[in-house]
Amino acid sequence: MKILLTFGTRPHFIKLFPLIRELRGNNIKLILVHTGQHYSSKLDSIFFQELPLAKPKYNLKVGSGSQAYQTAKIIIELEKIILKEKPNLVMSLGDTNSDLATALTSNKLLIPYGHLEAGLRSFDRQMPEEINRIVADHLAEYLFAPTNIAKTNLLKEGILDKKIFVVGNLIVDAVYQSVKIAEQKSKILFRLNLNKNKYFLVTAHRQENVDYREKLSGILAGLEKLGHEFGLPIIYSLHPRTKNRLKQFNLNKPLGIKFIEPLGYFDFLKLEANALLILTDSGGIQEESCILKIPCVTLRENTERPETIKIKSNMLAGTHPIKIVKAVHKMIEVKRNWHNPFGDGKTAIKTTKLIKNLKE
Repeated sequence: MKILLTFGTRPHFIKLFPLIRELRGNNIKLILVHTGQHYSSKLDSIFFQELPLAKPKYNLKVGSGSQAYQTAKIIIELEKIILKEKPNLVMSLGDTNSDLATALTSNKLLIPYGHLEAGLRSFDRQMPEEINRIVADHLAEYLFAPTNIAKTNLLKEGILDKKIFVVGNLIVDAVYQSVKIAEQKSKILFRLNLNKNKYFLVTAHRQENVDYREKLSGILAGLEKLGHEFGLPIIYSLHPRTKNRLKQFNLNKPLGIKFIEPLGYFDFLKLEANALLILTDSGGIQEESCILKIPCVTLRENTERPETIKIKSNMLAGTHPIKIVKAVHKMIEVKRNWHNPFGDGKTAIKTTKLIKNLKE
């Protein structure tokens, strides 16, 4: 079997490396296509240096631009590659413009498409990621769902049961394989002068948050209140989008918050594993915090990871300062004994076995 696999963002690099390694170990020919949706060295090349990711055969170098621009450019370039390589199966993971474009292109060329991490739903169509997820799922011939909740979402939308495979989430594989390496290899706590369980870790970069001045300023005000109340360092890993919006909206960094540039995987994983609590609007970090047994407060009104809310590893706070602080107080008191709902770290093995059994 010959598989063409696309990826283009930081979460893709992290989640796919266990699967890429497993597929290659089973003599499945892989054609790797990097769309270039994330293109800075701090969000891209550093992961190829740290993780066992082979260099992609193709890099589309899409770069920044509107959603329409990114999606269209990927479709145009990916069509040429698929026609040239003639894969048996095209695959992608997640809910980015890269995934939407991959699903559309493979279907137009009548090549079966497999969607990894299928079935996630926030039920908020103002989020561009939600549209990407829905379209990719409904165009997929094979849907690899991380949980039974995700499978139920797909069944409710009329997708046939025989197309859906519950395999767990690849992020569990990635975390299990990397956390010990991160603890030994990374010196990030020393570099930032931090102590275990004595700091908050923050990421917030989603379009529906940082592209609106009121929401972004609300997050900053909430973080400032946390600094006053707890007297602990607040480490905010600053995505380029957020950095640009802070400048555009003329918002100043609150006292007590330390902005840092995006980090490599091992450094960031160590920061996550040793934090008192994580505040984020990232879906992947909601998963990682759950796996690492670190309480999470999500800076959104909804989540496509409802499993984390159900087991009480995570709480929705939105972007209002008072709600953020109240959520942090509640989550700090939660016992860290929840069960990880995302799998046993063998998702890559299960997915590879299923792919090997697919008809060419």
